[in-house]
Amino acid sequence: MSESPLTPQQLAEACAESMFSRDHASQGLGMRITRMAPGYAELTMTVRQEMVQGHGNCHGGFLFTLADSAFAFACNSYDEATVAAGCSIDYLGPGQLGDVLTATAEERSRRGRTGIYDITLRNQHGDTVALFRGRSYKIRGSVRRLEDIAAGDNP
Repeated sequence: MSESPLTPQQLAEACAESMFSRDHASQGLGMRITRMAPGYAELTMTVRQEMVQGHGNCHGGFLFTLADSAFAFACNSYDEATVAAGCSIDYLGPGQLGDVLTATAEERSRRGRTGIYDITLRNQHGDTVALFRGRSYKIRGSVRRLEDIAAGDNP
């Protein structure tokens, strides 16, 4: 008897689990995946002392990294290896020491080999900290099989 195919939701969750197991950067920053769906990801990260810059706020590079990780999980939720082709971020407010930041990534368009994703970063009070837009490019390979990714083409 053959194994039943995964539902789109199960596939998104399996892709996230597989990617996160290899994602030492996101793990090292204390990120957690709190919600996954096809074309959607939600990650959280607590602002730690070593993330605070000279003005007493979370360094923008850490905000960017949280948004970029959410983008990566959302655009790789179909088990088709996908990389960033470009992105931009607008910082709207500071992240503070101890803040629990949530990055919500939502697919806006996915056609052919490209996609557009919007990511909103909010603090635990619901205040928007940053807006990020990412452009994705699909390469060859399965997200769940690392050897396929290593052999894939790059833009």
